Amino acid sequence: MSPGSPETSQNRSSEQSGACDSKRQPRPQTAAEYVKSRLPEALKQHLQDYEKDKENSVLSYQTILEQQILSIDREMLEKLTVSYDEAGTTCLIALLSDKDLTVANVGDSRGVLCDKDGNAIPLSHDHKPYQLKERKRIKRAGGFISFNGSWRVQGILAMSRSLGDYPLKNLNVVIPDPDILTFDLDKLQPEFMILASDGLWDAFSNEEAVRFIKERLDEPHFGAKSIVLQSFYRGCPDNITVMVVKFRNSSKTEEQ
Repeated sequence: MSPGSPETSQNRSSEQSGACDSKRQPRPQTAAEYVKSRLPEALKQHLQDYEKDKENSVLSYQTILEQQILSIDREMLEKLTVSYDEAGTTCLIALLSDKDLTVANVGDSRGVLCDKDGNAIPLSHDHKPYQLKERKRIKRAGGFISFNGSWRVQGILAMSRSLGDYPLKNLNVVIPDPDILTFDLDKLQPEFMILASDGLWDAFSNEEAVRFIKERLDEPHFGAKSIVLQSFYRGCPDNITVMVVKFRNSSKTEEQ
């Protein structure tokens, strides 16, 4: 399960899982490793502060996720611009708290959940340049998209939102703003969720991935290693990172 960077962290009231997928950088893993090393700890600290006085706080899990993701992007841009490092990465985070699952996404990594009936429930939406909303925003910023094997912003980047990617950020054609969705765990009664880079989704549909993992939950990695290998066998040329989170109940999880 490589070469992306999954990360998990916990505090007493919430658990977080996530994956990053570095894009077009000269030094492998620069951007993803930076996010992995900084974001989970920052989130943990702010979530702990929030839990201490939740009733009187004007914040929420959604606002904390958004603030910290945007803060990490600003840090990255400052550091990477100085070294002329064009590294960028996706960012997909799932936060389990009480009876809710909150998912923040930047880029084209994707989360999918298997509910009690075996249905594939999308947890995020890919940020692709060809989507109408993204295409209009890029055009308003003075940018363009073109097809070079896939639709790309300025003919370069195959996703429309990311962390890092300072040359495209300077043009305002790529943005770091996350989409954040919240799901009721009591209603869904999930069995497991899959957090993965776009390499997996180039080879599997949401429904195929859920069926594949559901048949392999007894494996040591809950089927994560098997689906990575199967994606490779199907001819996926991209890097492939997969995390499978198996739900024991609505408030506890296992990650592989």
